[in-house]
Amino acid sequence: MPTTAPTRPVRVLAAPGHRHDEILTPAALDFVGRLVEAFAPRRRDLLKERRRQALRLASGSPLDFPMVTSAVRDDPAWRVAPPAPGLTDRRVEITGPPDRRMTVNALNSGARVWMADFEDATAPLWDNVVGGQLNLLDAIERRIDFTTPEGKEYRLGDRLATIMVRPRGWHLDEEHLEYDGRPAPAALVDFGLYFFHCARRQIDAGHGPYFYLPKLENRYEARLWNDVFLLAQELLGIPRGTIRATVLIETITAAFEMEEILHELREHSAGLNAGRWDYLFSLIKTFGHRTDFLLPDRAKVTMTAPFLRAYTELLVRTCHRRGAHAIGGMAAQVPGGDPAAHEAALATVRLDKEREAEDGFDGSWVAHPGLVPVCREAFDDVLGDRPHQLDRTRDDVEVSAAELLSVRRISGPPTPEGVRTNVFVAVRYFAAWLRGQGAVAIDGLMEDAATAEIARVQIWQWLRHRVIARETVLRLLDDEIAALGAEYPWAPVDEIRALFERTAMAGELPLFFTPDAYRRHLVRRTEVPA
Repeated sequence: MPTTAPTRPVRVLAAPGHRHDEILTPAALDFVGRLVEAFAPRRRDLLKERRRQALRLASGSPLDFPMVTSAVRDDPAWRVAPPAPGLTDRRVEITGPPDRRMTVNALNSGARVWMADFEDATAPLWDNVVGGQLNLLDAIERRIDFTTPEGKEYRLGDRLATIMVRPRGWHLDEEHLEYDGRPAPAALVDFGLYFFHCARRQIDAGHGPYFYLPKLENRYEARLWNDVFLLAQELLGIPRGTIRATVLIETITAAFEMEEILHELREHSAGLNAGRWDYLFSLIKTFGHRTDFLLPDRAKVTMTAPFLRAYTELLVRTCHRRGAHAIGGMAAQVPGGDPAAHEAALATVRLDKEREAEDGFDGSWVAHPGLVPVCREAFDDVLGDRPHQLDRTRDDVEVSAAELLSVRRISGPPTPEGVRTNVFVAVRYFAAWLRGQGAVAIDGLMEDAATAEIARVQIWQWLRHRVIARETVLRLLDDEIAALGAEYPWAPVDEIRALFERTAMAGELPLFFTPDAYRRHLVRRTEVPA
């Protein structure tokens, strides 16, 4: 339990829901309050620095490996902590929102790890946020079994995946919890509630409190997380270094500070992950004003593109040089449907995972339980009985700043089908997100906020450089809104259209679609009496 209460209480600004009192206990809220009190000011400063860095890069400042940290990169001696219990073998990891059905399916999937995602795969309705915490607690206590009204049973098996939790990013607020007159940082809410209720339980079960950290942009943001971990462990009397976290390298600036990020988190580090879709999204946000960063259709930007090869090869080399796991990117295909399409999807996944395993990755991500066997076979063929391939240090890899930024080698205009696909995906995803669904199957792919982000920023980039006409996008938008309304008469088509126009067609690119859309559409504030 926290040794002292925060100087001000955390206020709940949402109506109570079913079993919310089991998560939003006074002690848990005090714990979150201690974290917010200690770290919210630094978080605000770091977000301001993000904006300053974006302006510097937009004005022509070069992006390069920091000279000031060259000693960290050049020192061959330091290593991250050894793999924690349950994280030694990570050859297959499944991701998804912590709703009740996904929790059971993911834990039973045969994957070694489940990333319970409060970020891109969860629309941040308050019931989703608190309900996800309840589902994790119930799963750890093995009381999550249930039967649907249709009679389908969901039961936990004997061999379960290790749980890792992805809290929301530093840029997001939780409007339903207030501290000192401000919304609490969503990252500290998601982390704090899970850690308070489940850290000790996970340790007693032989694992520990493990996390994925999204959208970091530099070493200072990693240092902030490390300090959060240190205080959280101290407050609950948990040994220092028990927490482990894998950082997603999914921003272009973080790609230039991989070693520094590992170094900041080294006693809590569980490696790095190649977050491919957010990485492309970040690249466009950062350099979308430049014609030499004009990307073609998303489907044409494969992981064999030279700049993406440089990114993934550098990630593997960096991780293995420091004794850290390197985890590959997402396979978003949803098996099923037409047999030929099903086989084609599996073949695509197999090639992708075979490339990652042969390049030295220690495991990879899938979005659907049906892809677990394909991913496992690809890594089994390379790993055999070994739990990982940390011994492959990839000393043959040398990556320059220019290679990380060599987008012009695949730069090009979109196809009409690529433009239509991006409008279709963004509109359909926005419709799902506004009704509280953060991961949705669209045209055979599991789409989440990351894929919606790249869909809408590509439209913005193509409009900015006038490789497509605004009238063309508006006509496609009309078509997709009409089709959506005909299929789902209850869909808030006016809100969906406005969201698309604000985030994909405005002169100034919103950095994320989620903060403003969350405040406009998903916040339901009703202060609960103290």
